[in-house]
Amino acid sequence: MLEIELEKTFLAKEVPKGLFDCQFKEIIDIYIPESHPHPNLRIRKKGDKFEMTKKSPVKEGDSSEQTEHTIILTDEEFKTLQKVKGKSVRKYRYYYNHKGIQAEFDVFKDDLKGLMLVDFEFTEVADKNNFEMPDFCLADVTQEDAFAGGMLCGKKYSDILPILKKYKYKKLK
Repeated sequence: MLEIELEKTFLAKEVPKGLFDCQFKEIIDIYIPESHPHPNLRIRKKGDKFEMTKKSPVKEGDSSEQTEHTIILTDEEFKTLQKVKGKSVRKYRYYYNHKGIQAEFDVFKDDLKGLMLVDFEFTEVADKNNFEMPDFCLADVTQEDAFAGGMLCGKKYSDILPILKKYKYKKLK
Protein backbone atom coordinates (compact mmCIF):
# COMPACT_ATOMS: atom_id res chain seq x y z
CA MET A 1 0.00 0.00 0.00
CA LEU A 2 1.51 3.35 -1.06
CA GLU A 3 0.50 6.50 0.77
CA ILE A 4 1.76 10.04 1.18
CA GLU A 5 2.22 10.87 4.84
CA LEU A 6 1.81 14.52 5.85
CA GLU A 7 3.15 14.97 9.34
CA LYS A 8 4.65 17.43 11.80
CA THR A 9 6.75 16.35 14.76
CA PHE A 10 7.32 18.32 17.96
CA LEU A 11 9.34 17.91 21.13
CA ALA A 12 6.94 17.76 24.05
CA LYS A 13 7.33 20.53 26.62
CA GLU A 14 5.02 18.95 29.19
CA VAL A 15 2.60 16.09 29.65
CA PRO A 16 -0.92 17.39 29.01
CA LYS A 17 -3.61 16.62 31.56
CA GLY A 18 -5.25 13.27 30.94
CA LEU A 19 -2.62 11.95 28.51
CA PHE A 20 -1.98 8.76 30.45
CA ASP A 21 -5.72 8.06 30.60
CA CYS A 22 -5.82 7.92 26.78
CA GLN A 23 -5.72 4.82 24.64
CA PHE A 24 -2.16 3.69 23.88
CA LYS A 25 -0.19 0.92 22.21
CA GLU A 26 3.30 -0.40 22.77
CA ILE A 27 5.37 -0.07 19.60
CA ILE A 28 8.57 -1.92 18.82
CA ASP A 29 10.37 -0.68 15.72
CA ILE A 30 13.32 -2.42 14.15
CA TYR A 31 15.14 -0.48 11.42
CA ILE A 32 17.23 -2.31 8.86
CA PRO A 33 19.94 -2.57 7.75
CA GLU A 34 21.79 -2.13 11.02
CA SER A 35 24.86 -0.77 9.22
CA HIS A 36 23.01 2.18 7.62
CA PRO A 37 23.34 5.48 9.56
CA HIS A 38 19.68 6.37 8.79
CA PRO A 39 17.76 3.26 7.75
CA ASN A 40 14.33 3.91 6.25
CA LEU A 41 13.09 0.32 6.18
CA ARG A 42 11.23 -0.61 9.35
CA ILE A 43 9.44 -3.62 10.73
CA ARG A 44 6.95 -2.74 13.45
CA LYS A 45 4.98 -4.45 16.17
CA LYS A 46 2.13 -2.12 17.15
CA GLY A 47 0.03 -3.75 19.82
CA ASP A 48 -0.98 -7.04 18.19
CA LYS A 49 -0.48 -5.82 14.58
CA PHE A 50 2.64 -6.19 12.46
CA GLU A 51 3.90 -4.33 9.39
CA MET A 52 6.91 -3.48 7.28
CA THR A 53 7.24 0.11 6.03
CA LYS A 54 9.69 1.96 3.82
CA LYS A 55 9.60 5.77 3.91
CA SER A 56 11.23 8.33 1.65
CA PRO A 57 10.79 12.09 1.35
CA VAL A 58 8.58 13.33 -1.49
CA LYS A 59 10.85 16.38 -1.83
CA GLU A 60 14.52 16.35 -0.92
CA GLY A 61 15.08 18.14 2.38
CA ASP A 62 11.41 18.09 3.52
CA SER A 63 10.63 15.42 6.10
CA SER A 64 7.02 16.58 6.50
CA GLU A 65 5.89 14.82 3.30
CA GLN A 66 6.95 11.22 2.74
CA THR A 67 5.93 8.34 0.56
CA GLU A 68 5.13 5.36 2.71
CA HIS A 69 5.08 1.80 1.35
CA THR A 70 3.50 -0.50 3.94
CA ILE A 71 2.99 -4.26 3.91
CA ILE A 72 0.90 -5.93 6.59
CA LEU A 73 2.73 -8.87 8.17
CA THR A 74 1.62 -11.92 10.10
CA ASP A 75 3.04 -12.66 13.54
CA GLU A 76 5.16 -15.43 11.99
CA GLU A 77 6.52 -13.12 9.27
CA PHE A 78 7.39 -10.46 11.86
CA LYS A 79 9.17 -13.00 14.07
CA THR A 80 11.17 -14.23 11.06
CA LEU A 81 12.14 -10.70 9.93
CA GLN A 82 12.95 -9.76 13.53
CA LYS A 83 15.97 -12.09 13.28
CA VAL A 84 17.59 -9.78 10.71
CA LYS A 85 20.19 -7.54 12.37
CA GLY A 86 18.71 -4.12 12.89
CA LYS A 87 18.52 -1.21 15.30
CA SER A 88 15.48 -1.05 17.54
CA VAL A 89 13.49 1.37 19.62
CA ARG A 90 10.55 0.80 21.98
CA LYS A 91 7.89 3.34 22.88
CA TYR A 92 4.32 3.75 24.03
CA ARG A 93 2.12 5.73 21.66
CA TYR A 94 -0.72 7.63 23.33
CA TYR A 95 -3.61 8.93 21.20
CA TYR A 96 -4.62 12.35 22.53
CA ASN A 97 -7.38 14.63 21.23
CA HIS A 98 -6.17 18.20 20.77
CA LYS A 99 -8.88 20.54 19.49
CA GLY A 100 -10.43 17.79 17.38
CA ILE A 101 -7.09 16.63 15.94
CA GLN A 102 -5.41 13.44 17.08
CA ALA A 103 -1.97 13.94 18.58
CA GLU A 104 0.25 10.89 18.82
CA PHE A 105 2.52 11.13 21.84
CA ASP A 106 5.51 8.81 21.60
CA VAL A 107 6.84 8.11 25.09
CA PHE A 108 10.17 6.40 24.61
CA LYS A 109 11.29 3.54 26.84
CA ASP A 110 14.52 1.80 27.73
CA ASP A 111 17.65 3.72 26.60
CA LEU A 112 15.62 6.74 25.38
CA LYS A 113 13.48 7.04 28.52
CA GLY A 114 12.64 10.70 29.13
CA LEU A 115 12.20 11.58 25.45
CA MET A 116 8.68 12.43 24.34
CA LEU A 117 7.75 13.41 20.78
CA VAL A 118 4.36 14.50 19.48
CA ASP A 119 3.21 13.79 15.91
CA PHE A 120 0.26 15.28 14.06
CA GLU A 121 -0.82 13.79 10.74
CA PHE A 122 -2.79 15.68 8.11
CA THR A 123 -4.81 14.87 5.01
CA GLU A 124 -4.19 18.24 3.31
CA VAL A 125 -0.90 20.08 2.74
CA ALA A 126 -2.56 23.42 3.63
CA ASP A 127 -3.66 22.03 7.02
CA LYS A 128 -0.11 20.86 7.72
CA ASN A 129 1.39 24.17 6.65
CA ASN A 130 -1.09 26.25 8.69
CA PHE A 131 -0.94 24.14 11.86
CA GLU A 132 0.04 26.06 14.97
CA MET A 133 2.21 24.38 17.55
CA PRO A 134 0.20 23.51 20.71
CA ASP A 135 1.20 24.94 24.11
CA PHE A 136 2.28 21.49 25.37
CA CYS A 137 4.99 21.39 22.68
CA LEU A 138 8.44 22.92 22.92
CA ALA A 139 9.70 23.01 19.33
CA ASP A 140 8.91 21.87 15.80
CA VAL A 141 11.54 19.22 14.99
CA THR A 142 9.96 17.88 11.80
CA GLN A 143 13.05 18.74 9.75
CA GLU A 144 15.57 17.56 12.35
CA ASP A 145 16.94 14.24 11.13
CA ALA A 146 18.07 13.43 14.67
CA PHE A 147 14.43 12.82 15.67
CA ALA A 148 13.52 10.52 12.76
CA GLY A 149 12.79 6.98 13.88
CA GLY A 150 15.61 5.59 11.77
CA MET A 151 18.05 7.93 13.52
CA LEU A 152 16.75 7.39 17.07
CA CYS A 153 16.84 3.60 16.88
CA GLY A 154 19.74 2.06 18.72
CA LYS A 155 20.55 5.34 20.50
CA LYS A 156 20.72 6.23 24.19
CA TYR A 157 19.33 9.41 25.73
CA SER A 158 22.91 10.58 26.33
CA ASP A 159 23.61 10.23 22.57
CA ILE A 160 20.94 12.80 21.70
CA LEU A 161 21.56 15.09 24.67
CA PRO A 162 23.54 17.67 22.63
CA ILE A 163 20.60 18.25 20.25
CA LEU A 164 18.10 18.24 23.13
CA LYS A 165 20.15 20.95 24.86
CA LYS A 166 19.87 23.07 21.71
CA TYR A 167 16.10 23.17 22.36
CA LYS A 168 16.45 23.42 26.17
CA TYR A 169 14.50 20.15 26.42
CA LYS A 170 13.84 18.83 29.90
CA LYS A 171 13.53 15.08 30.41
CA LEU A 172 9.86 14.12 30.88
CA LYS A 173 8.42 11.40 33.13
